[in-house]
Amino acid sequence: MKKLHFLEVEGNTKGFYTFLGLFGLISVIGMLAAYYMEHNGHWVTGMNNQIIWGTPHVFAIFLIVAASGALNVASISSVFAKTAYKPLARLSGMLALALLSGGLMVLLLDLGRPDRLIVAMTKFNFVSIFTWNIFLYTGFMGIVGIYLWTMMDRPYNNLTKKAGMAAFIWRLVLTTGTGSIFGFLIAREAYDSALLAPMFIIMSFSFGLAFFMLVLIGSYKYTQRDLGDYIVNRLKNLLGVFVAAVLYFVLVYHVTNLYSADHRGITAFILTDGGIYTFLFWVVQIVLGSLVPLGLLYGPTGNNRTMIGLASVLIIIGGMAQLYVIIIGGQAYPMHLFPGMEVSSSFYDGVVASYSPSLPEVLLGLGGFGVTLLLVTVAVAALKFLPASLADAVADPHSK
Repeated sequence: MKKLHFLEVEGNTKGFYTFLGLFGLISVIGMLAAYYMEHNGHWVTGMNNQIIWGTPHVFAIFLIVAASGALNVASISSVFAKTAYKPLARLSGMLALALLSGGLMVLLLDLGRPDRLIVAMTKFNFVSIFTWNIFLYTGFMGIVGIYLWTMMDRPYNNLTKKAGMAAFIWRLVLTTGTGSIFGFLIAREAYDSALLAPMFIIMSFSFGLAFFMLVLIGSYKYTQRDLGDYIVNRLKNLLGVFVAAVLYFVLVYHVTNLYSADHRGITAFILTDGGIYTFLFWVVQIVLGSLVPLGLLYGPTGNNRTMIGLASVLIIIGGMAQLYVIIIGGQAYPMHLFPGMEVSSSFYDGVVASYSPSLPEVLLGLGGFGVTLLLVTVAVAALKFLPASLADAVADPHSK
């Protein structure tokens, strides 16, 4: 590989201020939505006593999971010594931090009492996975920050492999912890599965790389820098593998649940008679979010940048649908309180819970995306995260 030259994005341009204003506006709207919900109470949302994790949690978990996956490009470079990905390692680490920041912002503002975070950070219940996640999130920030420092400060480049290994292990543990939030909740039939932890890991690979592809292609297009087919094709082929792997885990998850008598009810609910959840699963998650992107990535349009970008967008939409089905669909299905008995009461026992996302919830979730992209916009203008060129003559080690 030729010698790389990293260069900041020109910050004093119309395009830069346009993106800065757009993502800043989305972020502010999200924060105003959070203020509206906190000021008026959560009755203005679609949440209720049955659905206590709403749409903002879907956005937050997506961004947190994608943060782990976005770091995958850097991990492939330093941990697995694939030099083709080395030019992208800095952007990969920075995007991981930005995604986690956006996800945690949504998670914090969705609590209703953000000031109570001080209690969560000073009073620990170590039998709770939520307590462990506080350490996992802050540890991820610190380790990836050190990882970036070793990459960007030449005297410490010899420590990059060790820092990369630490970041690789930590992000696997982080995503396992996120999946375990649901896997440990045995009271909910949709969550009670050890498969959720590894499934969240492979979901992170898919979601994070799709987001990375959009940022990479968009950054080089709007800064008028060269981005060769070599890098793009390697990444899009890897993305297709991750999408197929997610499909495999989804298949195993549902087949396993069908085999267990305790979980056949929730599986039938999601797959056949769950209304909006069944629609989201088959149409959005499976068809639009998985099969169509695989066709775009590996079909005749596989070398078209626009189609690769469209596939990445569809993967993100499909991922959001998948988390919506897992998080909200899992809460909507009634808990099995008395096996073999029909349950009904004035507290909606035995009834599928109703939930409709409210506008403030959606705006808060979109605000997380705004914060993420705002941080990326500022970062690429402030520090040298992007190579000046990723043309094939520079990035392709086999180029003459």
